Amino acid sequence: MAISSKKGDAEQKDVSTSIMDKKRAPNRLIVDEAASGNDDNSVVAMHNDRMTELGLFRGDTVLLKGKRGKETVCLVLADDTVDAGSIRMNKCVRKNLRVRLSDLVTVNPCPDLPYGERVHVLPIDDTIEGVTGNLFDAYLEPYFKMAYRPIKKGDLFIVRENMHPVEFKVVETDPPDMCIVAKTTKIHCEGEPIRREDEERYVYCIPASLRMHRPDVALVVVVVDVGQLGRGWLR
Repeated sequence: MAISSKKGDAEQKDVSTSIMDKKRAPNRLIVDEAASGNDDNSVVAMHNDRMTELGLFRGDTVLLKGKRGKETVCLVLADDTVDAGSIRMNKCVRKNLRVRLSDLVTVNPCPDLPYGERVHVLPIDDTIEGVTGNLFDAYLEPYFKMAYRPIKKGDLFIVRENMHPVEFKVVETDPPDMCIVAKTTKIHCEGEPIRREDEERYVYCIPASLRMHRPDVALVVVVVDVGQLGRGWLR
């Protein structure tokens, strides 16, 4: 009887851990922090062995998929200091993918990404307070000049120039959806700045009149709303 019990326990353990033991697809990687010397909005880093396994070479463009169907495009570089099952990316890339450190992302090659004819980007309003002068000359031209950066519609990126970082959003690209900003690409930045509250309206699922920028305040508002709902149930 003892032998049967041990056998049953082993079978139960096998069933309970079968999903956890299942091998992860080679293009599903764990998000890791970007190296201090490679904190670039357009670059991710992978172990050379994993790049070889996926048929990627240094400087290739990859399509990254995170949570809620969010996608972005980046250049991939080799970094043998990162674990083979991980991928390094900075905070800006993580924000575009709606992921955090230790989350999983999917990596796929994105060959033949076309050069852009035109792109339209706009600043986020609360990052240009106190900024004077031409945004294109002071921020966008140095950021994109000879960098051949891949971008996707909806991406956010931060340009750190003139001791005053400014955040921009990709509003439109031509060709549509995604492209590489080359030296022949026309960069337009005309238009009203994007309001921070409009950009983050889907981040907090609370009324616009109560929306706060501080996460701790937003959490308090959510708790209050849930509490009011609970009292309604008790009536």
